Amino acid sequence: MKTVNIYTDGACRGNPGVGGWGALIEYENHNKEIFGGEKLTTNNQMELMAAIQGLKALSEKCNVNLTTDSKYVMDGINSWIKNWKRNNWKNSQKQNVKNKDLWIQLDKLNEQHDVKWHWVKGHSGHPQNELADQLANKGIDSL
Repeated sequence: MKTVNIYTDGACRGNPGVGGWGALIEYENHNKEIFGGEKLTTNNQMELMAAIQGLKALSEKCNVNLTTDSKYVMDGINSWIKNWKRNNWKNSQKQNVKNKDLWIQLDKLNEQHDVKWHWVKGHSGHPQNELADQLANKGIDSL
């Protein structure tokens, strides 16, 4: 099975506001850059969308190292989601989970691949994270 590295980031100008997502996909000596944007969204939605679109870009089951600078995405996919699913997409306060539709998409894609999730501090000079940030801003500028 192929091993792929994906670096993702989301950005928002205003929260909510105009937003963008970006992902850098690395496989062997090949890099693919993808990005997109939405007119009215939130930063968390764009962080989720970056991971979703990065995983959607894969054409076959892969071992994936996915790096995000979003604690929201990391904590959600690694721990919160188990209880959300068990509690019919309700959080610990019995409220509907925010961004449920995006979490469901990410969960399905996460199950289609062998994903190892990694967190990096944003805007700390990590080259691939900085590029993912630039792609997310390119997504905003493309609107």
